Amino acid sequence: MEKVLQFLKDAGVYYLATAEGDQPRVRPFGTAHVFEGKLYIQSGKIKDVAKQLAANPKAEICAFNDGRWLRVAGTLVEDDRREARVSMLDAYPELKSMYSPDDGNTVVYYFENATAIFSSFTSESETLTF
Repeated sequence: MEKVLQFLKDAGVYYLATAEGDQPRVRPFGTAHVFEGKLYIQSGKIKDVAKQLAANPKAEICAFNDGRWLRVAGTLVEDDRREARVSMLDAYPELKSMYSPDDGNTVVYYFENATAIFSSFTSESETLTF
């Protein structure tokens, strides 16, 4: 999982795909954090992405960096514990101007039953599960 986290941090931006009914929705994200051995991302509860994940928690992220790409597919599970939100915001202090652990809007999710695939055009794919 640390390899996945490092790739996402090196890429800086990854794209999160969700579903809204039968329509895929993709948007850029930048938060990735390991807390208690799980890979977390963060968003706002008022955003459409939170509504989409509530209806269908299956999601995939994709990042590209230095000629390689990473896809992580799995189920995103909301963690409503304050300590999980605090950990994420401590890892991304620049978000504290927009979010706080007790604002009723900050939401963090962790990947469950995830498959991460590292790919490139020049080498064999590598698959990790967590």
